Formats: sequence, structure tokens, C-alpha cells
Amino acid sequence: MSEVVALTRELVSIPSHDDETEAGDVIENWLREETDADVTRDETGNVIARRGTRGADSLALVGHHDVVPPGDSQTTAEGEYVVSERDGRLYGRGTADMKGAVAAAMLAFRDADPNCRLVFASFVGEEQGGIGARAAIEDGFAPDYAIVGEGSTGYSAEGVTDVAIAHKGRRGSTITARGASAHASEPEAGENAVYRACDAVDVVRDLDFPATEVLGERVRGSVAVTEIDGGSAWNVIPETCEVTVDERTVPGERAELERVEAIDGVEWRVDQDLPPMRCDDEAFAETVLAAATDAQSGSPELVSKPHATDAGWLAEAGTTCVVCGPAEPGEAHTDTESASVAVVERCYETYRAAAENVSK
Repeated sequence: MSEVVALTRELVSIPSHDDETEAGDVIENWLREETDADVTRDETGNVIARRGTRGADSLALVGHHDVVPPGDSQTTAEGEYVVSERDGRLYGRGTADMKGAVAAAMLAFRDADPNCRLVFASFVGEEQGGIGARAAIEDGFAPDYAIVGEGSTGYSAEGVTDVAIAHKGRRGSTITARGASAHASEPEAGENAVYRACDAVDVVRDLDFPATEVLGERVRGSVAVTEIDGGSAWNVIPETCEVTVDERTVPGERAELERVEAIDGVEWRVDQDLPPMRCDDEAFAETVLAAATDAQSGSPELVSKPHATDAGWLAEAGTTCVVCGPAEPGEAHTDTESASVAVVERCYETYRAAAENVSK
């Protein structure tokens, strides 16, 4: 068993959906024992380590050690996480999202002869909207470059680990329509909030989807009404109605959802806004792509990714990011979550090579 597989299995076996403390302890202790790096653990629970040339450009290998709640098949009766290996894949909650990448980054951080100030960071609370990343940024975490180990395998071709130079964000919002109640036998005596909400839905339906281009890659977002809730009884004209909107944002562009407020009695509020990411340095992207190419027999490409990650928060704060990791589309958050052993090992090689070449 390779070292990266053994470390992945160890990390995956640690429950970290309700409390990331134990997983953070293992990562922190391993870094202190295996490296001579400056290792810190902040109040939020993030584990951050630094080594290499001071004053040079800094490259961070970034992951997170929290996971979503496991399925019944992924735990024992005692609540322990189940980890298994078959047909060249590791199975268990967190194998793909993203303890395999964390293990690969830990070993690459230890083994690389960096041509930069090398940083390792494993955040908490990524699955809750980037809690750890945001806290670290507020506390001054600001590497020049970052490779975020979220999934980028299988985008250009099956089994190929690509390099994502952009990803979408997510803006979740609520449209609230207000009217005046009345008995349904006399609808003209009130103002129907559902009708106003329907007018707002028509506005959303006609909005152009946000779109942009990043290093030649076309990135197109989306806007969709996903829930509607209004009315209190079959014989009462509704006085309120709420509409939920899911928008997948792209760098620099947003749908004009505020247009719904031109309708009488309609308000719009943003409930969640996870930022998109774009890489603003083609040379850095090409350096990581070259490392990924050397690590595999396939031909990786620069691609875009549909899901928001901590790279969005880092990019928003000024860090130049790419995403490169073992998870494949549709693999994360499933009851059959798994990661290819070969791809996890490939990510170790990619991260190590990138650290040794990023500023050359």
C-alpha cells in the first residue's frame, strides 16, 4: 500500500461531519512529526503549515477536512466510518470530497523541494459555506497562488485529471411578494400576492443567463426558480408569497434579479452568495497543467467547474487559484462515494511538481 493511500484511509476513517476536531488533530500532529514546517491551528480549527523560501512567491495546497453526513452504509453501528478498497478505488465518506486530496497535499508539502514559499492549509466548514476559509482570510491568510484539491477529474475525458481555471458560484435568494388578504369570493377586495409573485417569476424566466470567458474557456451560469410558497387557505386571497431562486454565478457577471423589485409589493433579498473563481494568471495555470500532464498518461486540459469551492473565497481575496483534485463529476456527497487510487497518487505527483516549478 502506498503512503498516500494509507494516509487517505486514515483520514477517511475519522468522523468529521459534526465535529472536525479529531481529523484536525491527526493532520496537525502528522505535520509536526513529519515536517519541520511552522504549523498552526487557529481558533476556527483550520490547520495551516508553512515552509520554504521566505520572501518568495507563496503557493498554498488547499483542502478541507470536514465532510457531509455519511449514509447508513458508510458507518458502522457504533458510528465509525467505513473505509474499503476494491477494483482500484477507495470507498467511504470523504474519499473524493476531499480527504484523498488532503492526504496527497500533505505528502507533497512534506516531500517537495519548493521553488517558493510553500503553504499547506486544510480548512473546516467548507460544506457550510466556507466557514474556515473565510475565517483564515479574515485572519490574514493570503498566499499568492493556490491549488485547491476539489474535484477536476473526468471533465475533458474519463479518468483524466484536468486543471480547472474557473468555477461557478452560487447566489441563493428569495423574492417576497406582499398583497392584501380578502375572502376568495370577493378577490377584487384584496391584492393577490401569488399573482404578484407570478409576475416576478416571469421576470426571472426572461433574464439572460450570466456568461463570461476565462483563459479561452466559456463559462455560462444559470438562473432558476426552485421553490414557491404562498397562501394560507383555499378560500383566502393570499397576502404573502415567497419564491426561491438559485443562480449559478460566473466571474464578473450576475443576473439582474433586482429587476423584480419594479413590481408593486415585491422585494428581493440575497440569502447566500458563494463567489465564483477565475484564474487570472495563465502562466500559473500552464505550470500546474504541465505538472498534471507529467503525472498521467492522459492529456489533461484547462477546464471550468460547475460547483463553488473555497477557491472562490480565496480568489475574491486576491489569491490566484486553480482547482485540481481526484473527485469525479457526481461522486461527492453520494452513499457510494469513492476515489481512484491511481488518481489520488497522481494528485500527489501533480502537487509536488507544481510546488517545485511554480515560480520558475
